[in-house]
Amino acid sequence: MKLILLFLLVGMSAVSGWAQTYDILPVPPSLLKRAEAGDAKAQMELGRHLSTHGDGKAGNFGACQKNAVMWFTKSAEKGNAMAQLYLGNCYHNGQGVNKDEKEEAKWYTKSAEQGNAKAQCKLGMYYLNLLNDAEGEKEGVKWLAKSAEQGNAEAQCNLGWYYDKRNPVLKDEKEAVKWYTKAAEQEYREAQCNLASCYYNGKGVTQDYKEAVKWYKKAAEHEDKEVGDDPFWRPFSAEGQAALGKCYFEGKGVTQDYKEAVKWYTKSAMNEYSDGLILLGWCYANGTGVSKDKKLAMMYFEKAAKSGFPEAIKAIEELKSK
Repeated sequence: MKLILLFLLVGMSAVSGWAQTYDILPVPPSLLKRAEAGDAKAQMELGRHLSTHGDGKAGNFGACQKNAVMWFTKSAEKGNAMAQLYLGNCYHNGQGVNKDEKEEAKWYTKSAEQGNAKAQCKLGMYYLNLLNDAEGEKEGVKWLAKSAEQGNAEAQCNLGWYYDKRNPVLKDEKEAVKWYTKAAEQEYREAQCNLASCYYNGKGVTQDYKEAVKWYKKAAEHEDKEVGDDPFWRPFSAEGQAALGKCYFEGKGVTQDYKEAVKWYTKSAMNEYSDGLILLGWCYANGTGVSKDKKLAMMYFEKAAKSGFPEAIKAIEELKSK
């Protein structure tokens, strides 16, 4: 009988890009043997295993991350595009190595030039976020477009965001809707929320509250198990939940239903989303869709205030004055 060591690890992964919970598993001997023999794919897979599952020993996460970087580097230097992507993630997050924007860009570029859609998306956002000039913007859009055209949902959403919000001069709401739709149809939650907002506000499309509700609901109900680079990641879209609750509260696209609004506000608040906390707080403050409870209202306002949300400060002051 084979004994498998199984523990719980909470940490950052070069594979996903942000904190997540993983099982700790020992390194398969055959994988280690192939990596040590110089197999580039095995070296990449070994780095990925160490990054996400450790080496089977509890409390050894830090050392595993450094070893992961070593194996990613060996593989990346042999031209493995996935290893180059993961190594770029390590330098971006400071995982197993000090943060280094130049190294991050170097490895994302090598991977992107081989056609890796994820790396192209990362490189596009690198240029847009870190090089705040015309040349950086041009490069950023170029790489996002390459990734988006390959079907990468994150890049499609980011390209939609670019045309929607990034550059007022080049703003193109119809182009934004086009890319949001492509990403939303792949169940990318942020794109679903952004597309819903376009329908809600009539941006780039004819205003349609029912269509907005449809996309907010998809975002609110869809559980996303893959962690991206967002440090505020949650398994469900708290933004979509709050927005869906607002649709029920206002009776836009659905029959007005305060209890249903409270239900979705509560789900959003449980994910510690500031808007959800504020909206739920006002329901308790006014007794709308729920029994009036000033103490609970204040509790939700104070939770939102801890994140520095300015509306929460106003809400607290207003509730105190009543």
